[in-house]
Amino acid sequence: MRSQKAEVVVLGAGIVGVSAAYAARQRGLSVILIDRREPGSETSYGNAGILSSGSILPLNKPSLWSALPTYMTNRHAALRWDPSWAIRNIDWLARFLGNATTSRIEPRATALHGLIGASLKLHREWIVKADAAQRIRETGWLKAWRSDAVAAAKQEQAFLAEYGIAGQLLDRQAISALEPNIVPVYKVGLLHTETASVDSPGAVVEAYARMLVGGGGEIRQSDIQAIVPDGEGWRVVLADGGISARHVVVALGPWSADLLRPLGYRVPLAFERGYHREFKPNPARSLQRPIHDAEGSFLMTPMEQGIRVTTGVELTARDAPSSFAQLDQVVPVARGVVEFGEAVGEPWRGARPTLPDSLPMIGPAPRHSGLWFAFGNQHIGFTTGPATGAAIAAMIGGAAPSFDASAFSPSRYL
Repeated sequence: MRSQKAEVVVLGAGIVGVSAAYAARQRGLSVILIDRREPGSETSYGNAGILSSGSILPLNKPSLWSALPTYMTNRHAALRWDPSWAIRNIDWLARFLGNATTSRIEPRATALHGLIGASLKLHREWIVKADAAQRIRETGWLKAWRSDAVAAAKQEQAFLAEYGIAGQLLDRQAISALEPNIVPVYKVGLLHTETASVDSPGAVVEAYARMLVGGGGEIRQSDIQAIVPDGEGWRVVLADGGISARHVVVALGPWSADLLRPLGYRVPLAFERGYHREFKPNPARSLQRPIHDAEGSFLMTPMEQGIRVTTGVELTARDAPSSFAQLDQVVPVARGVVEFGEAVGEPWRGARPTLPDSLPMIGPAPRHSGLWFAFGNQHIGFTTGPATGAAIAAMIGGAAPSFDASAFSPSRYL
Protein backbone atom coordinates (compact mmCIF):
# COMPACT_ATOMS: atom_id res chain seq x y z
CA MET A 1 0.00 0.00 0.00
CA ARG A 2 1.59 3.23 -1.17
CA SER A 3 1.23 6.49 0.76
CA GLN A 4 2.42 9.74 -0.79
CA LYS A 5 2.26 13.50 -0.33
CA ALA A 6 1.85 16.31 -2.86
CA GLU A 7 0.83 19.94 -2.92
CA VAL A 8 -1.80 19.24 -5.58
CA VAL A 9 -3.60 16.03 -6.45
CA VAL A 10 -5.70 16.07 -9.62
CA LEU A 11 -8.38 13.41 -9.97
CA GLY A 12 -9.17 12.48 -13.56
CA ALA A 13 -6.78 12.16 -16.50
CA GLY A 14 -8.97 13.47 -19.29
CA ILE A 15 -8.13 16.70 -21.07
CA VAL A 16 -9.29 18.86 -18.13
CA GLY A 17 -7.38 16.92 -15.47
CA VAL A 18 -4.20 16.63 -17.50
CA SER A 19 -4.39 20.36 -18.23
CA ALA A 20 -4.90 21.24 -14.56
CA ALA A 21 -2.00 19.04 -13.52
CA TYR A 22 0.34 20.43 -16.18
CA ALA A 23 -0.60 24.05 -15.44
CA ALA A 24 -0.09 23.50 -11.69
CA ARG A 25 3.30 21.93 -12.34
CA GLN A 26 4.22 24.92 -14.51
CA ARG A 27 3.59 27.04 -11.42
CA GLY A 28 6.16 25.04 -9.49
CA LEU A 29 3.73 22.95 -7.43
CA SER A 30 4.29 19.26 -6.76
CA VAL A 31 1.54 17.41 -8.62
CA ILE A 32 0.15 13.88 -8.77
CA LEU A 33 -2.46 13.04 -11.41
CA ILE A 34 -4.66 10.02 -10.67
CA ASP A 35 -7.06 7.99 -12.80
CA ARG A 36 -8.16 4.39 -13.01
CA ARG A 37 -7.18 4.38 -16.68
CA GLU A 38 -4.43 5.87 -18.81
CA PRO A 39 -4.65 9.57 -19.77
CA GLY A 40 -7.10 10.42 -22.53
CA SER A 41 -8.77 7.01 -22.67
CA GLU A 42 -12.27 7.88 -21.37
CA THR A 43 -14.55 10.75 -22.45
CA SER A 44 -11.66 12.74 -23.95
CA TYR A 45 -10.93 9.93 -26.39
CA GLY A 46 -14.19 9.77 -28.25
CA ASN A 47 -14.91 13.28 -29.50
CA ALA A 48 -14.61 14.76 -32.98
CA GLY A 49 -11.22 16.32 -32.26
CA ILE A 50 -12.37 19.86 -33.01
CA LEU A 51 -10.74 22.91 -31.41
CA SER A 52 -13.83 24.98 -32.02
CA SER A 53 -13.70 28.76 -31.85
CA GLY A 54 -17.41 29.03 -32.56
CA SER A 55 -18.96 26.65 -30.00
CA ILE A 56 -20.23 29.50 -27.85
CA LEU A 57 -23.95 28.87 -28.33
CA PRO A 58 -25.25 26.39 -25.72
CA LEU A 59 -27.48 23.51 -26.75
CA ASN A 60 -30.29 24.92 -24.61
CA LYS A 61 -30.98 27.95 -26.76
CA PRO A 62 -34.37 29.44 -27.72
CA SER A 63 -34.60 27.43 -30.96
CA LEU A 64 -34.68 24.27 -28.84
CA TRP A 65 -38.36 24.95 -28.08
CA SER A 66 -39.38 24.74 -31.73
CA ALA A 67 -37.43 21.48 -32.12
CA LEU A 68 -38.97 19.80 -29.06
CA PRO A 69 -42.04 18.33 -30.83
CA THR A 70 -39.73 16.55 -33.26
CA TYR A 71 -37.37 15.41 -30.50
CA MET A 72 -40.28 14.09 -28.46
CA THR A 73 -40.88 11.42 -31.11
CA ASN A 74 -37.59 9.84 -30.00
CA ARG A 75 -36.67 9.02 -33.59
CA HIS A 76 -34.52 12.03 -34.48
CA ALA A 77 -30.77 11.51 -34.97
CA ALA A 78 -29.99 14.67 -32.98
CA LEU A 79 -31.54 13.42 -29.73
CA ARG A 80 -32.66 10.15 -28.24
CA TRP A 81 -33.93 10.02 -24.67
CA ASP A 82 -34.94 7.46 -22.08
CA PRO A 83 -38.45 8.18 -20.70
CA SER A 84 -37.68 6.59 -17.33
CA TRP A 85 -34.54 8.72 -17.03
CA ALA A 86 -36.57 11.82 -17.94
CA ILE A 87 -39.07 11.12 -15.16
CA ARG A 88 -36.30 10.61 -12.59
CA ASN A 89 -34.51 13.76 -13.74
CA ILE A 90 -37.48 16.07 -14.35
CA ASP A 91 -35.92 18.76 -12.15
CA TRP A 92 -32.72 18.81 -14.23
CA LEU A 93 -34.74 18.93 -17.46
CA ALA A 94 -36.85 21.82 -16.16
CA ARG A 95 -33.74 23.78 -15.22
CA PHE A 96 -32.09 22.97 -18.55
CA LEU A 97 -35.12 24.17 -20.52
CA GLY A 98 -35.43 27.17 -18.21
CA ASN A 99 -32.09 28.38 -19.57
CA ALA A 100 -33.31 28.18 -23.19
CA THR A 101 -34.37 31.83 -23.28
CA THR A 102 -33.15 34.82 -25.26
CA SER A 103 -32.08 36.67 -22.11
CA ARG A 104 -29.84 33.75 -21.08
CA ILE A 105 -27.95 33.50 -24.39
CA GLU A 106 -25.64 36.52 -24.30
CA PRO A 107 -24.16 36.00 -20.79
CA ARG A 108 -23.42 32.34 -21.44
CA ALA A 109 -22.04 32.92 -24.94
CA THR A 110 -19.77 35.66 -23.58
CA ALA A 111 -18.52 33.36 -20.82
CA LEU A 112 -17.87 30.48 -23.24
CA HIS A 113 -16.16 32.81 -25.71
CA GLY A 114 -13.63 33.81 -23.05
CA LEU A 115 -13.04 30.20 -21.99
CA ILE A 116 -12.69 28.94 -25.57
CA GLY A 117 -10.38 31.76 -26.66
CA ALA A 118 -8.02 31.10 -23.75
CA SER A 119 -8.13 27.35 -24.43
CA LEU A 120 -7.32 27.60 -28.13
CA LYS A 121 -4.30 29.73 -27.34
CA LEU A 122 -3.04 27.09 -24.90
CA HIS A 123 -3.81 24.17 -27.24
CA ARG A 124 -1.75 25.75 -30.02
CA GLU A 125 1.10 26.42 -27.59
CA TRP A 126 1.04 23.07 -25.81
CA ILE A 127 0.69 20.86 -28.86
CA VAL A 128 4.00 22.23 -30.13
CA LYS A 129 5.69 21.87 -26.73
CA ALA A 130 4.36 18.30 -26.51
CA ASP A 131 5.99 17.43 -29.85
CA ALA A 132 2.58 16.64 -31.33
CA ALA A 133 2.22 19.54 -33.77
CA GLN A 134 1.83 17.09 -36.67
CA ARG A 135 -1.59 16.20 -35.25
CA ILE A 136 -3.19 19.64 -35.64
CA ARG A 137 -4.87 20.84 -38.83
CA GLU A 138 -5.60 24.52 -39.33
CA THR A 139 -8.26 23.83 -41.96
CA GLY A 140 -11.36 24.99 -40.08
CA TRP A 141 -14.52 22.94 -39.87
CA LEU A 142 -17.58 22.99 -42.08
CA LYS A 143 -21.22 23.10 -41.07
CA ALA A 144 -23.30 22.13 -44.10
CA TRP A 145 -26.98 22.08 -45.00
CA ARG A 146 -28.70 19.98 -47.66
CA SER A 147 -31.63 22.40 -47.83
CA ASP A 148 -31.60 25.99 -49.03
CA ALA A 149 -30.68 27.21 -45.54
CA VAL A 150 -28.98 30.46 -46.47
CA ALA A 151 -30.97 32.39 -43.86
CA ALA A 152 -29.97 30.01 -41.06
CA ALA A 153 -26.32 30.06 -42.13
CA LYS A 154 -26.30 33.87 -42.33
CA GLN A 155 -27.93 34.13 -38.90
CA GLU A 156 -25.25 31.90 -37.37
CA GLN A 157 -22.51 33.79 -39.19
CA ALA A 158 -23.85 37.11 -37.90
CA PHE A 159 -24.14 35.81 -34.33
CA LEU A 160 -20.52 34.64 -34.34
CA ALA A 161 -19.37 37.91 -35.90
CA GLU A 162 -20.76 39.77 -32.88
CA TYR A 163 -18.03 38.00 -30.87
CA GLY A 164 -15.33 38.56 -33.47
CA ILE A 165 -15.48 34.97 -34.75
CA ALA A 166 -15.06 34.69 -38.51
CA GLY A 167 -17.17 32.42 -40.68
CA GLN A 168 -17.29 32.10 -44.46
CA LEU A 169 -20.60 31.45 -46.26
CA LEU A 170 -20.32 28.89 -49.08
CA ASP A 171 -22.59 27.76 -51.91
CA ARG A 172 -22.56 24.31 -53.51
CA GLN A 173 -19.70 25.15 -55.88
CA ALA A 174 -17.56 26.65 -53.11
CA ILE A 175 -18.15 23.56 -50.94
CA SER A 176 -17.05 21.32 -53.81
CA ALA A 177 -13.91 23.41 -54.26
CA LEU A 178 -13.17 23.11 -50.55
CA GLU A 179 -13.97 19.38 -50.30
CA PRO A 180 -13.59 17.98 -53.83
CA ASN A 181 -13.84 14.36 -52.71
CA ILE A 182 -17.35 14.45 -51.23
CA VAL A 183 -20.63 13.95 -53.07
CA PRO A 184 -22.11 17.43 -53.72
CA VAL A 185 -25.19 16.96 -51.53
CA TYR A 186 -24.88 20.26 -49.65
CA LYS A 187 -26.40 23.50 -50.93
CA VAL A 188 -25.13 25.81 -48.19
CA GLY A 189 -22.10 25.77 -45.92
CA LEU A 190 -20.57 27.85 -43.14
CA LEU A 191 -16.82 27.41 -42.83
CA HIS A 192 -15.53 28.18 -39.33
CA THR A 193 -12.17 29.50 -40.51
CA GLU A 194 -10.60 30.05 -37.08
CA THR A 195 -11.23 26.50 -35.91
CA ALA A 196 -8.60 23.74 -35.93
CA SER A 197 -8.87 19.99 -35.50
CA VAL A 198 -6.64 17.07 -34.53
CA ASP A 199 -6.32 13.56 -35.93
CA SER A 200 -6.52 11.84 -32.52
CA PRO A 201 -7.82 13.64 -29.42
CA GLY A 202 -6.79 10.72 -27.22
CA ALA A 203 -3.22 10.89 -28.51
CA VAL A 204 -3.11 14.65 -27.91
CA VAL A 205 -4.13 14.16 -24.27
CA GLU A 206 -1.46 11.46 -23.98
CA ALA A 207 1.12 13.88 -25.37
CA TYR A 208 0.13 16.53 -22.83
CA ALA A 209 0.41 13.89 -20.09
CA ARG A 210 3.95 13.00 -21.22
CA MET A 211 4.75 16.70 -21.08
CA LEU A 212 3.50 16.75 -17.48
CA VAL A 213 5.76 13.84 -16.52
CA GLY A 214 8.69 15.37 -18.39
CA GLY A 215 8.22 18.51 -16.31
CA GLY A 216 8.38 16.65 -13.00
CA GLY A 217 4.71 15.74 -12.47
CA GLU A 218 3.62 12.21 -11.56
CA ILE A 219 0.80 10.06 -12.90
CA ARG A 220 -0.63 7.28 -10.78
CA GLN A 221 -3.10 4.70 -12.05
CA SER A 222 -5.52 3.56 -9.34
CA ASP A 223 -9.19 3.40 -8.42
CA ILE A 224 -10.22 6.52 -6.49
CA GLN A 225 -12.41 5.51 -3.56
CA ALA A 226 -12.94 8.73 -1.56
CA ILE A 227 -11.61 12.17 -0.66
CA VAL A 228 -11.58 12.98 3.05
CA PRO A 229 -10.75 16.26 4.85
CA ASP A 230 -7.50 15.79 6.74
CA GLY A 231 -6.32 18.66 8.96
CA GLU A 232 -5.37 21.59 6.74
CA GLY A 233 -5.64 19.47 3.62
CA TRP A 234 -7.05 16.29 2.14
CA ARG A 235 -6.58 12.57 2.08
CA VAL A 236 -7.27 10.83 -1.23
CA VAL A 237 -8.18 7.22 -0.56
CA LEU A 238 -7.12 4.85 -3.34
CA ALA A 239 -7.52 1.13 -3.88
CA ASP A 240 -3.76 0.71 -3.38
CA GLY A 241 -3.02 3.30 -0.70
CA GLY A 242 -3.55 7.02 -0.35
CA ILE A 243 -2.18 10.48 -0.93
CA SER A 244 -2.13 13.51 1.35
CA ALA A 245 -2.43 16.88 -0.36
CA ARG A 246 -3.14 20.51 0.41
CA HIS A 247 -5.28 20.85 -2.73
CA VAL A 248 -7.49 18.33 -4.53
CA VAL A 249 -8.89 19.05 -8.00
CA VAL A 250 -11.95 17.01 -9.01
CA ALA A 251 -11.79 16.67 -12.80
CA LEU A 252 -13.52 13.32 -13.17
CA GLY A 253 -16.01 14.43 -15.80
CA PRO A 254 -19.20 12.34 -15.57
CA TRP A 255 -17.98 10.61 -12.38
CA SER A 256 -17.35 13.86 -10.45
CA ALA A 257 -20.75 14.10 -8.75
CA ASP A 258 -20.47 10.60 -7.25
CA LEU A 259 -17.20 11.41 -5.52
CA LEU A 260 -18.53 14.69 -4.10
CA ARG A 261 -21.83 13.38 -2.73
CA PRO A 262 -20.37 12.11 0.58
CA LEU A 263 -19.11 15.66 1.23
CA GLY A 264 -22.65 17.00 0.99
CA TYR A 265 -22.53 18.35 -2.57
CA ARG A 266 -25.54 17.53 -4.73
CA VAL A 267 -24.25 18.42 -8.17
CA PRO A 268 -27.03 18.65 -10.81
CA LEU A 269 -25.07 16.72 -13.42
CA ALA A 270 -26.60 14.95 -16.39
CA PHE A 271 -24.94 13.17 -19.27
CA GLU A 272 -24.93 13.86 -22.99
CA ARG A 273 -24.06 10.37 -24.09
CA GLY A 274 -22.60 10.08 -27.56
CA TYR A 275 -21.25 7.43 -29.89
CA HIS A 276 -18.73 7.15 -32.67
CA ARG A 277 -17.42 4.56 -35.05
CA GLU A 278 -14.38 4.70 -37.31
CA PHE A 279 -14.15 3.36 -40.85
CA LYS A 280 -11.36 2.58 -43.27
CA PRO A 281 -10.88 5.62 -45.51
CA ASN A 282 -10.34 5.68 -49.24
CA PRO A 283 -7.00 7.54 -49.42
CA ALA A 284 -7.87 8.75 -52.91
CA ARG A 285 -11.06 10.42 -51.69
CA SER A 286 -10.08 11.90 -48.35
CA LEU A 287 -11.76 14.49 -46.16
CA GLN A 288 -9.79 17.68 -45.48
CA ARG A 289 -11.62 18.76 -42.32
CA PRO A 290 -14.51 17.84 -40.01
CA ILE A 291 -17.97 18.27 -41.56
CA HIS A 292 -21.10 18.75 -39.48
CA ASP A 293 -24.16 17.60 -41.42
CA ALA A 294 -26.70 20.03 -39.93
CA GLU A 295 -29.85 18.21 -40.98
CA GLY A 296 -28.41 14.70 -40.63
CA SER A 297 -27.31 15.55 -37.07
CA PHE A 298 -23.93 13.86 -37.24
CA LEU A 299 -20.32 14.79 -37.74
CA MET A 300 -17.67 13.08 -39.85
CA THR A 301 -14.02 13.81 -39.41
CA PRO A 302 -10.71 12.45 -40.72
CA MET A 303 -8.80 10.70 -37.94
CA GLU A 304 -5.53 8.81 -37.68
CA GLN A 305 -7.34 5.47 -37.96
CA GLY A 306 -9.89 6.52 -40.57
CA ILE A 307 -13.17 8.39 -40.93
CA ARG A 308 -14.84 8.91 -37.55
CA VAL A 309 -18.62 9.34 -37.61
CA THR A 310 -20.04 10.79 -34.39
CA THR A 311 -23.67 10.93 -33.29
CA GLY A 312 -25.96 13.43 -31.64
CA VAL A 313 -27.00 13.29 -27.99
CA GLU A 314 -28.53 10.43 -26.01
CA LEU A 315 -30.09 11.47 -22.69
CA THR A 316 -30.06 8.53 -20.32
CA ALA A 317 -28.21 7.23 -17.27
CA ARG A 318 -24.44 7.44 -17.48
CA ASP A 319 -23.96 3.67 -17.33
CA ALA A 320 -27.10 2.50 -19.12
CA PRO A 321 -26.58 -0.19 -21.79
CA SER A 322 -25.50 1.11 -25.18
CA SER A 323 -28.07 1.77 -27.86
CA PHE A 324 -26.60 2.06 -31.32
CA ALA A 325 -29.80 3.40 -32.91
CA GLN A 326 -28.29 6.80 -33.67
CA LEU A 327 -25.15 5.30 -35.22
CA ASP A 328 -27.28 2.93 -37.30
CA GLN A 329 -29.29 5.94 -38.46
CA VAL A 330 -26.43 8.25 -39.46
CA VAL A 331 -23.71 5.96 -40.84
CA PRO A 332 -25.61 5.18 -44.09
CA VAL A 333 -26.23 8.92 -44.53
CA ALA A 334 -22.53 9.65 -44.03
CA ARG A 335 -21.70 7.00 -46.65
CA GLY A 336 -23.78 9.06 -49.05
CA VAL A 337 -21.38 11.97 -48.58
CA VAL A 338 -17.88 10.51 -48.33
CA GLU A 339 -16.57 7.16 -49.46
CA PHE A 340 -15.29 4.87 -46.71
CA GLY A 341 -14.92 1.14 -46.18
CA GLU A 342 -15.58 -1.30 -43.38
CA ALA A 343 -15.55 -0.42 -39.71
CA VAL A 344 -12.30 -0.27 -37.75
CA GLY A 345 -12.73 -1.66 -34.23
CA GLU A 346 -15.88 -1.53 -32.14
CA PRO A 347 -18.38 1.34 -31.67
CA TRP A 348 -17.38 3.76 -28.90
CA ARG A 349 -19.65 5.31 -26.29
CA GLY A 350 -18.96 8.14 -23.85
CA ALA A 351 -20.87 10.34 -21.40
CA ARG A 352 -20.32 14.09 -21.56
CA PRO A 353 -21.08 15.80 -18.22
CA THR A 354 -23.57 18.65 -18.50
CA LEU A 355 -25.01 21.13 -16.00
CA PRO A 356 -28.41 22.81 -16.50
CA ASP A 357 -26.88 26.03 -17.91
CA SER A 358 -24.42 24.17 -20.20
CA LEU A 359 -21.48 25.85 -18.46
CA PRO A 360 -18.79 23.93 -16.57
CA MET A 361 -17.92 24.30 -12.91
CA ILE A 362 -14.51 25.94 -12.59
CA GLY A 363 -13.45 27.10 -9.16
CA PRO A 364 -13.32 26.45 -5.41
CA ALA A 365 -15.77 24.25 -3.54
CA PRO A 366 -18.16 26.52 -1.60
CA ARG A 367 -17.69 24.85 1.80
CA HIS A 368 -14.27 23.19 1.76
CA SER A 369 -10.90 24.92 1.56
CA GLY A 370 -8.43 23.35 -0.86
CA LEU A 371 -11.11 21.50 -2.86
CA TRP A 372 -11.52 22.55 -6.50
CA PHE A 373 -14.11 21.68 -9.15
CA ALA A 374 -13.25 21.38 -12.84
CA PHE A 375 -15.94 19.45 -14.71
CA GLY A 376 -19.20 19.80 -16.62
CA ASN A 377 -17.67 20.88 -19.95
CA GLN A 378 -20.43 19.07 -21.88
CA HIS A 379 -19.66 18.31 -25.53
CA ILE A 380 -16.90 20.93 -25.87
CA GLY A 381 -14.60 19.48 -23.23
CA PHE A 382 -11.74 18.79 -25.63
CA THR A 383 -11.85 22.38 -26.85
CA THR A 384 -12.14 23.96 -23.39
CA GLY A 385 -9.96 21.62 -21.33
CA PRO A 386 -6.68 23.56 -21.28
CA ALA A 387 -8.08 26.88 -20.02
CA THR A 388 -10.32 25.07 -17.53
CA GLY A 389 -7.27 23.39 -16.02
CA ALA A 390 -5.09 26.49 -16.24
CA ALA A 391 -7.76 28.57 -14.46
CA ILE A 392 -7.83 26.12 -11.55
CA ALA A 393 -4.02 26.15 -11.33
CA ALA A 394 -4.04 29.96 -11.30
CA MET A 395 -6.64 30.06 -8.51
CA ILE A 396 -4.65 27.56 -6.45
CA GLY A 397 -1.66 29.85 -6.84
CA GLY A 398 -3.67 32.88 -5.75
CA ALA A 399 -3.74 34.42 -9.23
CA ALA A 400 -6.59 35.41 -11.52
CA PRO A 401 -7.34 33.22 -14.57
CA SER A 402 -6.59 34.62 -18.01
CA PHE A 403 -10.34 34.95 -18.69
CA ASP A 404 -13.40 35.92 -16.64
CA ALA A 405 -14.33 32.69 -14.83
CA SER A 406 -17.09 34.16 -12.65
CA ALA A 407 -19.89 32.57 -14.68
CA PHE A 408 -18.42 29.12 -14.00
CA SER A 409 -18.36 29.41 -10.19
CA PRO A 410 -19.52 26.17 -8.50
CA SER A 411 -21.45 28.26 -5.95
CA ARG A 412 -24.13 29.01 -8.57
CA TYR A 413 -25.50 25.52 -7.93
CA LEU A 414 -23.99 24.56 -4.59
